[in-house]
Amino acid sequence: MDQHFLDRPGNIEIQLDLVKHYSTNGAMYPKFHAYFRAYHPQLLAVWGNKDPYFLPAGAETYKRDSPNATVKFYHTGHFALETNAKEIGQDVLNFLNGLPK
Repeated sequence: MDQHFLDRPGNIEIQLDLVKHYSTNGAMYPKFHAYFRAYHPQLLAVWGNKDPYFLPAGAETYKRDSPNATVKFYHTGHFALETNAKEIGQDVLNFLNGLPK
Protein backbone atom coordinates (compact mmCIF):
# COMPACT_ATOMS: atom_id res chain seq x y z
CA MET A 1 0.00 0.00 0.00
CA ASP A 2 2.86 2.38 0.82
CA GLN A 3 4.31 1.90 -2.63
CA HIS A 4 0.97 2.75 -4.25
CA PHE A 5 0.98 6.15 -2.58
CA LEU A 6 4.67 6.70 -3.22
CA ASP A 7 4.02 6.14 -6.94
CA ARG A 8 1.48 8.99 -7.21
CA PRO A 9 2.26 11.63 -9.86
CA GLY A 10 4.45 14.38 -8.42
CA ASN A 11 5.38 12.41 -5.33
CA ILE A 12 8.95 11.70 -6.42
CA GLU A 13 9.73 15.42 -6.26
CA ILE A 14 8.13 15.66 -2.82
CA GLN A 15 10.16 12.72 -1.50
CA LEU A 16 13.40 14.10 -2.97
CA ASP A 17 12.72 17.47 -1.33
CA LEU A 18 12.20 15.76 2.03
CA VAL A 19 15.45 13.82 1.68
CA LYS A 20 17.32 16.94 0.57
CA HIS A 21 16.31 18.79 3.75
CA TYR A 22 16.49 15.84 6.12
CA SER A 23 19.95 16.84 7.33
CA THR A 24 18.51 20.03 8.85
CA ASN A 25 16.37 18.06 11.32
CA GLY A 26 19.18 17.45 13.78
CA ALA A 27 20.01 21.14 13.96
CA MET A 28 16.42 21.87 15.02
CA TYR A 29 16.40 19.48 18.02
CA PRO A 30 17.97 21.97 20.46
CA LYS A 31 15.28 24.51 19.51
CA PHE A 32 12.50 21.97 20.01
CA HIS A 33 13.81 20.96 23.40
CA ALA A 34 14.34 24.57 24.49
CA TYR A 35 10.65 25.10 23.73
CA PHE A 36 9.73 22.02 25.78
CA ARG A 37 11.81 23.25 28.73
CA ALA A 38 10.33 26.75 28.57
CA TYR A 39 6.65 25.95 27.99
CA HIS A 40 6.10 22.35 29.17
CA PRO A 41 3.48 21.48 26.55
CA GLN A 42 1.40 18.35 26.83
CA LEU A 43 2.98 15.91 24.42
CA LEU A 44 2.82 12.26 23.55
CA ALA A 45 5.83 10.53 22.04
CA VAL A 46 5.27 7.01 20.75
CA TRP A 47 8.41 4.95 20.26
CA GLY A 48 9.53 1.52 19.18
CA ASN A 49 11.80 0.12 21.86
CA LYS A 50 13.80 -1.73 19.18
CA ASP A 51 14.13 1.25 16.79
CA PRO A 52 17.70 1.23 15.43
CA TYR A 53 17.45 4.83 14.16
CA PHE A 54 15.62 6.67 16.92
CA LEU A 55 16.98 5.01 20.03
CA PRO A 56 14.84 4.80 23.17
CA ALA A 57 17.28 7.11 24.97
CA GLY A 58 16.16 9.86 22.60
CA ALA A 59 12.60 9.47 23.84
CA GLU A 60 13.72 9.98 27.41
CA THR A 61 14.85 13.55 26.58
CA TYR A 62 11.21 14.52 26.11
CA LYS A 63 10.43 13.47 29.68
CA ARG A 64 13.54 15.24 30.93
CA ASP A 65 12.66 18.49 29.17
CA SER A 66 8.92 18.60 29.80
CA PRO A 67 7.17 17.35 32.93
CA ASN A 68 4.00 17.09 30.82
CA ALA A 69 5.50 14.61 28.37
CA THR A 70 4.15 11.11 28.07
CA VAL A 71 6.48 8.64 26.38
CA LYS A 72 5.06 5.28 25.36
CA PHE A 73 7.29 2.44 24.24
CA TYR A 74 6.04 -0.44 22.12
CA HIS A 75 7.75 -3.75 21.51
CA THR A 76 8.67 -2.99 17.90
CA GLY A 77 11.18 -1.27 15.65
CA HIS A 78 11.21 1.86 13.50
CA PHE A 79 7.81 1.39 11.85
CA ALA A 80 5.77 1.20 15.04
CA LEU A 81 2.54 2.26 13.37
CA GLU A 82 2.74 -0.65 10.98
CA THR A 83 3.09 -3.20 13.78
CA ASN A 84 1.16 -1.54 16.62
CA ALA A 85 -1.40 0.70 14.90
CA LYS A 86 -4.37 -0.33 17.03
CA GLU A 87 -2.53 0.09 20.33
CA ILE A 88 -0.92 3.40 19.32
CA GLY A 89 -4.22 4.69 17.96
CA GLN A 90 -5.92 3.95 21.26
CA ASP A 91 -3.10 5.62 23.19
CA VAL A 92 -3.38 8.72 20.98
CA LEU A 93 -7.15 8.88 21.57
CA ASN A 94 -6.62 8.45 25.33
CA PHE A 95 -4.01 11.22 25.29
CA LEU A 96 -6.25 13.61 23.34
CA ASN A 97 -9.25 12.84 25.56
CA GLY A 98 -7.15 13.67 28.60
CA LEU A 99 -6.18 17.15 27.38
CA PRO A 100 -7.81 20.13 29.06
CA LYS A 101 -10.88 21.34 27.21
